[in-house]
Amino acid sequence: MKRETRLIHSGQPRRSDDLVNPPIERASTVLSPSTAELYNPTPPRRHYGRGGLSPNSELCDAIAGLYKADHVALTSSGLSGVILALRTALPDRPAGFQALITDSVYGPVRRFCDEELPRYGVAPVYYDPRISARDLAQLLQRPTAVVLLESPGSLTFEVQDLPGLTRAAREGGAATVIDDTWSAAILMNPLDLGIDYAAQALTKYAGGHSDFLMGSVAARGAAAARVRDKNVLFGGHVSPDDAFLCLRGLRTLPLRIEQSGRTGLELASRLDNHPRVARVLHPGLRSSPDHALFSQLFSGSAGCFGFILAGVEVEGGEAVAEKLNLFRLGFSWGGYESLVLPCDRQIRRTTAPWVSEGALLRLSAGLEHVDDLWADLSQALDVLDV
Repeated sequence: MKRETRLIHSGQPRRSDDLVNPPIERASTVLSPSTAELYNPTPPRRHYGRGGLSPNSELCDAIAGLYKADHVALTSSGLSGVILALRTALPDRPAGFQALITDSVYGPVRRFCDEELPRYGVAPVYYDPRISARDLAQLLQRPTAVVLLESPGSLTFEVQDLPGLTRAAREGGAATVIDDTWSAAILMNPLDLGIDYAAQALTKYAGGHSDFLMGSVAARGAAAARVRDKNVLFGGHVSPDDAFLCLRGLRTLPLRIEQSGRTGLELASRLDNHPRVARVLHPGLRSSPDHALFSQLFSGSAGCFGFILAGVEVEGGEAVAEKLNLFRLGFSWGGYESLVLPCDRQIRRTTAPWVSEGALLRLSAGLEHVDDLWADLSQALDVLDV
């Protein structure tokens, strides 16, 4: 079956009822008929509530189907998903290793790398997001535990050479982790490129309604067995109510990301021709320096992208954002409503300095009509001419 059909019907064959949606099971204890079954339950018997009941299991099945993964771990947020993947990727005795981190990494993940990785004896080393595989191989001359990827970067939207970087990491003996939130396992499959652990914030496109927080980590083979074990060790669990909401959103994910992506690309094209816009950060545009690589790796665009206001200071960019009506100020992306985020306050760089022609704004295109969204952007940009 095609991916859209599999998503709609994922999880249903394992149930014996005639319900369209799975029941929400709220329980911590699963009773067993014998001590033998209590300690070694025979599949598909459940073991304990923390391991997930329905619809948790159906959600894992659906995400595993998208990634063609052997195991999917659910986490309490997208951030915790990336952290679980990083901690899982570390060797059992990590002291003396380095972790290579893309300099475009999501801010809270950067904080974890800076503050927590050294506690394991692992040194975080940041690299240019557009690094070549050859240059990454040079960095891998030192013992390296993991290479963290994020493509496109969630604020500045650089596209990475994922096949080349993954190959270099494997040859250097390092595991690979990617924050795959932008593609949502719809526009690209990182596991097919050889990446070991694909994390994403299900909060965003997978859920689509901005009404819960959740993350996931998908893996194959030995990496799948390892992340399954570590998630149990770290006590990972999400509520069945949130799992139900995510599963509901996942059923319509292909339709929503296609609509959002189409709207976002149209808005990016119009902004690319606006006199007050210095540069649009959208790899789907032919004007993007990453467009050729993007076209090789991605089947389409998400609706999240950035643009730089020519000669406008940070305060001026924030004034434009505050003038918008349909684009509301807020973190996250991938919901049905459109969002705007002034980015300059949170950009942090270590190796590849961020240099721009003005203030940076990030847009997340929702499901509103593109002409209404453009009218909103146009009237806000008019503030710059006052």
